[in-house]
Amino acid sequence: MVYADYNATAPLRPEARDAMIAALEVGANPSSVHGPGRKARKILETARRQVSSAVSATPQDHIFTSGGTEAIALAINGVVRQLEGKCTLLVSAIEHEAAAKNAGYSGAAVQSVYVTRTGEADLEDLASRLANWDTEQYGTPVLVLMLANNETGVIQPVAEAAAMVREAGGLTICDGVQGLGKMPVNVSLLGADYLALSAHKAGGPQGAGALWLRSGAPLKASLFGGGQERSLRSGTENLAGIAGFGAAAEASVADIADFTKLAQHRDRMEARLKAEGGVTVFGEGAPRLPNTSNFAYGGFRAETQVMAMDLADIAVSSGSACSSGKVKRSLVLSAMGADDALAESAIRTSFGWRSEPEDFDRTADVWLKALHQRKTKETA
Repeated sequence: MVYADYNATAPLRPEARDAMIAALEVGANPSSVHGPGRKARKILETARRQVSSAVSATPQDHIFTSGGTEAIALAINGVVRQLEGKCTLLVSAIEHEAAAKNAGYSGAAVQSVYVTRTGEADLEDLASRLANWDTEQYGTPVLVLMLANNETGVIQPVAEAAAMVREAGGLTICDGVQGLGKMPVNVSLLGADYLALSAHKAGGPQGAGALWLRSGAPLKASLFGGGQERSLRSGTENLAGIAGFGAAAEASVADIADFTKLAQHRDRMEARLKAEGGVTVFGEGAPRLPNTSNFAYGGFRAETQVMAMDLADIAVSSGSACSSGKVKRSLVLSAMGADDALAESAIRTSFGWRSEPEDFDRTADVWLKALHQRKTKETA
């Protein structure tokens, strides 16, 4: 079996599994003041330091959530609520549905920021929107821009965009879910005011995430209760999940040098697919995560490819894994200017910490065989 769907979920790292088991054995509430509770609290705060260290942040500025979607929702809705709706969300056209849909339901005005054909946020478009910003009419500009795209792996110019928005008196919310453990992340250099993270993309468990917010950044709670997480996200913390998150964050950052080496195998695979299969590779002209490749052969429908690969024990995906398991045309690729034939034919491979060089070769072998079989049927 070749697992090439790390951007959907990375296999659980052994460090995370061990940390989760240790946390489960404590069996206490981290808000309790007795001995077992204090032991649980120590596990919680250790994980907070681990996650914070992974993005060069201060621990007290992190809020644990149930995952990346909740962290993004807390940031978007929390900012809109704190600003009493007196803002406009500038949402890039390639955002994950967690950002796009929460923006749409937030009650604030929303503008879509264009992207280039290589899949990067169009800074010229953003600059033109901010050049004559009328605060009376539009309120505070709030940029929503991911760090790295989940489908193409294209790394976004967050630092440059955040500086432009800050100059205009605005705020930046960054979905950093795909970046953690796959590229260096430093909140000071990033320049965003909010950064959403998720455990399971970095080899931690599903169901754990975090929101970092710059000290003093406006945010109003969406969940109210016992006052956990600085009263910004009440509810008893998922101690085992958070412990696994911390361990995975620490381990994945320590492995970034090895992770970066995946690019050479990815590039070799893409060169072969282009030469022998005539594929189009999306985002190859832009900086990308080293593990991700999104490619298409026009007219070869994505669901057919995914099934053919699955039958040969190669796990790949089409578009985002957060679309109810359905294979559908990629809105990300459409925003990049891909025509319908290509957008409906794209699949994504994403490798990670357990991947071997031969996995890339095997993936190319199976895909090229599937293409050959398709062409043979067409000419029969």
